[in-house]
Amino acid sequence: MHNFRKLRIYQKAIDFAVEIYKLTKSFPKDEIFGL
Repeated sequence: MHNFRKLRIYQKAIDFAVEIYKLTKSFPKDEIFGL
């Protein structure tokens, strides 16, 4: 069985998600739930 975590697209998606979390961390608290 192939390990999906080794796929480049999976790694890029994780990196993208981490960047989004870093970006939204600076949002005001009342705007976070509006996403």
